[in-house]
Amino acid sequence: MPFPPNRLLLLLRRRRRSRLLLPLHPQKPSFSSSSSSSSAAAAAEEEDLLGGTDHSGEAPTLAKLGFEPPFPTDFAPNHGGLVEEDPRVLRLGVCHALAREGRLKEVRRILRQITDEEGSGSAPFICQMLLYKFREWDSNTIVWDMLANAYATSKMILDALYVLSKMDSLTMQASISTYDSLLYSVRCTDIAWELFQEAKAHGLVHSEYTCNIVIDGLCKQHKLVEAIDFFQQARERKEFRPCIMTFNALMSALCNVGFVQVAKSFIPIMLKYGLLPDRYSYSTLIHGLCIVGSMEEALELSEEMQKSGMELDMITFNSLINGYRLLGLMSEVWKLIQMMIQQGLQPDLVTYTILITGLCEKGNVEEGLRMRMEILSRGFELNIVTYSVLLNALCKRGLVHEVEKLLNEIETIGLDMDIVAYSTLVSGYCKLGEIERALQVCKIMCSKRVMPNLFTHRSILSGLCKKGMLVEARWYLENLANKCQVNDITLYNVVIDGYAKVGDVNNAVRLYEQAIKLGLEPTIVTCNSLIYAFCKVGNLTMAESFFKTFELKRLVPTVVTYTILMDAFCEAGNFDSMLKLFDEMVGKSIVPNAITYSVVIKGLCKHGMFQKAIHVLHDMHIKDVTTDQITYNTLIQGFCEVSNTEMAFRIHDNMLQHGVVPSPVTYNLLINVLCLKGRVKHAEMLLNSLVEKGVDLRKFAYMTIIKAQCAKGMPYKAILLFDRLINAGFKVSIKDFSSAINRLCKVYYLDEAKMLFKMMICFGIRPDQKLAAVMCNALNKKNDFCSLYVLQALIVKGGLLPWVLTKDPG
Repeated sequence: MPFPPNRLLLLLRRRRRSRLLLPLHPQKPSFSSSSSSSSAAAAAEEEDLLGGTDHSGEAPTLAKLGFEPPFPTDFAPNHGGLVEEDPRVLRLGVCHALAREGRLKEVRRILRQITDEEGSGSAPFICQMLLYKFREWDSNTIVWDMLANAYATSKMILDALYVLSKMDSLTMQASISTYDSLLYSVRCTDIAWELFQEAKAHGLVHSEYTCNIVIDGLCKQHKLVEAIDFFQQARERKEFRPCIMTFNALMSALCNVGFVQVAKSFIPIMLKYGLLPDRYSYSTLIHGLCIVGSMEEALELSEEMQKSGMELDMITFNSLINGYRLLGLMSEVWKLIQMMIQQGLQPDLVTYTILITGLCEKGNVEEGLRMRMEILSRGFELNIVTYSVLLNALCKRGLVHEVEKLLNEIETIGLDMDIVAYSTLVSGYCKLGEIERALQVCKIMCSKRVMPNLFTHRSILSGLCKKGMLVEARWYLENLANKCQVNDITLYNVVIDGYAKVGDVNNAVRLYEQAIKLGLEPTIVTCNSLIYAFCKVGNLTMAESFFKTFELKRLVPTVVTYTILMDAFCEAGNFDSMLKLFDEMVGKSIVPNAITYSVVIKGLCKHGMFQKAIHVLHDMHIKDVTTDQITYNTLIQGFCEVSNTEMAFRIHDNMLQHGVVPSPVTYNLLINVLCLKGRVKHAEMLLNSLVEKGVDLRKFAYMTIIKAQCAKGMPYKAILLFDRLINAGFKVSIKDFSSAINRLCKVYYLDEAKMLFKMMICFGIRPDQKLAAVMCNALNKKNDFCSLYVLQALIVKGGLLPWVLTKDPG
């Protein structure tokens, strides 16, 4: 059970103050309520910290810290002493006798038994016994010291500190061994450093473990700079000789934050001390190299490890497998697994989890689920980490039914969901727009004492904002703020951005002001959202004003900040201001990204400066700036808008040469410009070619050609393509049928128009008044009264008024 470090620090500091108050030769403490000696006061303070002392003579309690006394009080009311027959007193007597004879192992064993039996919060009672019954024993200091050690070893930190506090008041000196035990138990907290300084102040000589424990503790607290400084200073002062564990702790901490090369630099120092890297040293460095993607170096180190007589174990193999997985090289992963099996090792749960993660990341969720069945068939029990990976992948694919099945499986096997699993599920549901399910999951996790974290709350707020439920998002956020669960601006940024995206400037600014009143510091993300909000409604003056305000607050603008403003000026036609911002950004050494360059290209195209736009694209290639679909589509669109088909296709070819896969938008633009130029057959050929290649197209591409075919008098081709559109699985609407039928009616291809009309009726799509009027007027003009009466009867049956049908909508 974790202990409260703040309370530990407070107790430690009060111990120091109490030393100034206590007499050099302490008197036997009295239980009289009139006692007012400084030592009694100090002792009372200490007991209050540990659990609270009732000065009326009742047993101390730990209620203040949530503890209950592990055993009933054994104070004898008659003499203010302890019951003579108390077995604990007898055992403590045995400890003193054994200590006098130097049989310290047996003393340690008995004291460990006593502390384990009495449990946390028992230190005041045991100390009372030692004070009353054994003060005059010459072995008393040893027993006190070993008692503190026993509590420290058992992780009863408050009790150990209490014993040390009592020892201070009795001018007893704890040993460095006890300090080492306590240091080890609290090494992950701030109190460790204070204890180390206290031991030093007492003049205790460090043991071979003391400095190693401190370094390990600093590493576990992620205080790497302090750990390395301490290591170097201790070496220079020759206060300790580092052991292999010291180096491993430092290297592990450095690798965990990506400083692998710094970690490797400790190997030569290790060798200077005559220490050879052990299995843990190699595994740590290999793991670090794999995380940063240095697989060649990791493999070289694994070969060196084998040359040193250490075979690769599961931990090392899993690190290498995960390294290739992170790079997306699943083919190399399977090679490593084969090598592992050849060496007599079988994949474990970690291996399978890495494999499932890799498969899911590649979009192969079905194979991931199949592997799950293989794991279960081999007798493994999946942990919540593996299930979390699968849940995340299924949510990304929108497979809600499969998610529910997996959740039922988790519940059936009795596996407890952790915060990561719950947060993954909440995030997945929110991304699918299933807000109610996400909130239900949130409710369940709270009922199981798993409290939502920042990631969970952010997912819910993002989901609400994306669905346009900004009122609900605002309520949710303010509810969190009222319960003091908002510690920084992050959650406010989500909702401010939600308001910004819909152009609700007033609410975005109000929420920003509310966050400031709560003492939350805005970030550049806040700034970007507010600037975007003003840009969206065309208020560039206020956007610039906020930009300058945030600069005065020493918030450093990013490439996103400048790109938002540049795009707004570009849309407003203020080309000069856009270029001025671009130059300012470059002058501040802010590197433009692909989106920034796309904005510049768009601005140049709008002003007909196509050669300069192409030059910007070439400049991106020279500067090794990643060009994406947006960059190329922006330039293609520019040429399409001036009907320069040849250049549009040249940019498309350049796009392919640079390994950028055209998007459906790219082909929409190209097909549209061909149709506008009257090159409908070329558009058909392009569409057929793309379909044969399995290129993902949108309905827009089909409908563009269908409308062009109808307008150009190719009705049968249009009907056949419409049929292909439906067979390709696209959902057609009244708008799609209307656009085709309307064009056919205008050029008097009424038979074909009637065919499409019947097709529409067969699909259960009812005509609207506008389409009905177009059809009726076309039939009327062609004197096709028979078809007109049939159509009118059909439409009246559908609920449309007949008087509308004879009027020309135009």
